[in-house]
Amino acid sequence: VQAAASGGGMVQAGGSLRLSCAASGRTFGTNGMGWFRQAPGKEREFVAGISWSGGNTIYADSVRGRFTISRDWARTPVYLQMNSLKAEDTAVYYCAASKSPAVVTGADGADYWGKGTQVTVSS
Repeated sequence: VQAAASGGGMVQAGGSLRLSCAASGRTFGTNGMGWFRQAPGKEREFVAGISWSGGNTIYADSVRGRFTISRDWARTPVYLQMNSLKAEDTAVYYCAASKSPAVVTGADGADYWGKGTQVTVSS
């Protein structure tokens, strides 16, 4: 059971990308989900989380106002719209699902992980 991220790529600073997260092995329609990222030489960090219904969302301070996490009501695909990208957003981005329907607020609340997708922002 995995939550696999896709949609990464290379973009110039100020540009946009939209990441997608799909399930493998099951659906995550009743699960909270979140996005995380890990830059080279740095710890993995929380980016954004969403509840099972999409009604509750939370963002890291570093991305609030630039990134938007979304999902259709109780559907597995979860998206991360990233606007006004900066060089410091460069990282491998991962999505994860929780066993709980509540919004994912950190790695402790994430139970299912999968492969990440590389985002590179050139300045």
